[in-house]
Amino acid sequence: MVIVMAAGATSADVQAVVTQVESVGGEAFVSRGISRVIVGLVGDVDLFAGLNLTAMRGVARVTRISAKYKLVSREHHPERSVVSVGGVPIGPSTVTLIAGPCAVETPDQTLAAARMAQAAGATLLRGGAFKPRSSPYAFQGLGQRGLEILADVREETGLPVVTEVVGAHDVDLVAEHADMLQIGTRNMQNFPLLQAVGAAGKPVLLKRGMNATIEEWLMAAEYIAQRGTLDIVLCERGIRTFETATRNTLDIAAVPVVQQLSHLPVIVDPSHSGGRRDLVLPLSRAAIGVGADGVIVDVHPHPEIALCDGPQALVATDLLALSRSVEKLTRVMGRQLSAPRHVPHEYQAA
Repeated sequence: MVIVMAAGATSADVQAVVTQVESVGGEAFVSRGISRVIVGLVGDVDLFAGLNLTAMRGVARVTRISAKYKLVSREHHPERSVVSVGGVPIGPSTVTLIAGPCAVETPDQTLAAARMAQAAGATLLRGGAFKPRSSPYAFQGLGQRGLEILADVREETGLPVVTEVVGAHDVDLVAEHADMLQIGTRNMQNFPLLQAVGAAGKPVLLKRGMNATIEEWLMAAEYIAQRGTLDIVLCERGIRTFETATRNTLDIAAVPVVQQLSHLPVIVDPSHSGGRRDLVLPLSRAAIGVGADGVIVDVHPHPEIALCDGPQALVATDLLALSRSVEKLTRVMGRQLSAPRHVPHEYQAA
């Protein structure tokens, strides 16, 4: 059961609801989005019904949800949500391009990649300061120094920053530097981490686990929502199948399926799904064509010497083709593409 608070509900109204629920032995989890507050209830539904919650001040409606993922389900929120990241919207009326280096290596490399991304129409900068890798001997990221570099590049370019957090103990540190906290595929079911980012008060980008079903993915989002934030963007990044021709198998059907089940925005990662530079553009086209709310791609000024995922990173010529395709397809789909900001003339696409 969930309680949807009215737009004008005060903190006192919300607290009164929480107090009432707790008075009968239930638990109430308050989740806040850009324009609404949702209270998720855990406990005896019959006891809650006896409280006459619908009559309480500030309550818009009370809904009994059949889905396991109550807060992120469309049962209580039929309209699809828009998540704002540093003023950049991700939602059903726009296509948002997120781009940048897979890993932050140096200030110059990160700034160059950001400029390339921005020239292609990207309005959010991705970059990894913490890099959980399959091999313990692979580059693991610069940590705090990487976060500081991202913050400096944001100051230089105006691009809000999306970066991964890999441990609950690092959430506060990453939140100080980033505009959006990313949960990677390997941590999709790291439940203490999900709860910590949910309580951090920042938008969250939740990548699908490489072995996760759609229901498991949405349940992971529910962990985040239950701890306080509804500003969650889901990312389909490819799943592990028997196929070895690509790095992962892009489950393109997951986009419309999830959009039918959940009100959360859904984007696609064509870089990590295909694992090859030549596949990023066609997979991006497929993502936009099927209705994805954005794509997130890897960019590097010199991928031949990249410390992480060089074979899938886009270069200038790739970015020009991506920019043109994304712009055309966005119009065909009846959407708008956020315009790049603060792009120096020498970086603008011809």
